[in-house]
Amino acid sequence: MTEAAFTLLVQGVLDYGIFMLDPQGHIISWNAGAERIKGYRAEDIVGQHFSVFYPPEDQASGKPQWELETAVADGRLEDEGWRVRKDGSRFWANVVITALWDEKGVLRGFGKVTRDMSERRAAQHALSERRRLFDHLVQAQETERRRIAWDVHDDSIQAMVAVAMRLELLADRVPDSFAAELQRLDTSVREAIGRLRSLTFRLHPPGIDRHGLVDGLSSHLADVVGSSWGMPYSFEHQLDHEPSPETAITIFRIVQEALLNVHKHARGSKVDVHVASADGGIVTRVVDDGTGAPVARDGARDHFGIIEMRERAETAGGWWSIHSRPGTGTTVEFWLPNHLPTPPPPAPSPDDAP
Repeated sequence: MTEAAFTLLVQGVLDYGIFMLDPQGHIISWNAGAERIKGYRAEDIVGQHFSVFYPPEDQASGKPQWELETAVADGRLEDEGWRVRKDGSRFWANVVITALWDEKGVLRGFGKVTRDMSERRAAQHALSERRRLFDHLVQAQETERRRIAWDVHDDSIQAMVAVAMRLELLADRVPDSFAAELQRLDTSVREAIGRLRSLTFRLHPPGIDRHGLVDGLSSHLADVVGSSWGMPYSFEHQLDHEPSPETAITIFRIVQEALLNVHKHARGSKVDVHVASADGGIVTRVVDDGTGAPVARDGARDHFGIIEMRERAETAGGWWSIHSRPGTGTTVEFWLPNHLPTPPPPAPSPDDAP
């Protein structure tokens, strides 16, 4: 490529501001992208010091000069931060400054490339806000589930236990002709107590929000699928790191619902659960070897549970699917983003452009 063609290419780029500085930081060239991003025409800005693009607080702290010195020492500097347009509005920019040397090792100036990252930053803020709202929703749901579980345990179950004890005492005091009926009532009450205890466990399994995803799923599979249902199962997990409590709870709840569907509808002999890191998140599969009956579209087959699983995954920013064929079993598969703790974003500037 000839020098003229290269110059034409640089001058015509619109998505990046590309310009040169002399060794002291004065602007000596200006392209169309720089004009679009910063608002200055070449005749208005060439010859001025590049510090004009920095907010007053950065100018006062000497940041422009420090960036040039760093570029000289390290060869280049990359930075993200607030910059100022001609009209005084601020935008979030990615900036690369490269020191330019001639064949004799003499500093000839700097190449500066600026990209307006305002839209990306706004999208990141929107994603962070959605994540914050999702976390708050999960926490609120779990708090409500915990409250209901405690209320059922401390009130309804205790009252029914008292009724069962009274029925047992009465059975010893009434004629034999009534004792059998009282015994049937006592059995019905105790079965109801068992169902309520199972309900409280499903509402808030012990340790779900304290011991992590793998331990929570392991305990649930052992206590419910293995012990209570008597169903063989396998559990495989390959996680790069433990997800946040909110993500772990969401995965747990979806798996819990999927396993309940297996127990109620699949008529299978085993179930396999697999959890693994994938694509910046966690993919989970619940696979049974049951009848593989197709999911009814009229809501007849536990439609509420299907909707709940899908909505939980999609609310968390992920996806959910179900694959089912007669005679081959059913696979529930979903993916959730696995967010690592991140520092809060820079505080918005009072002069930030709308």
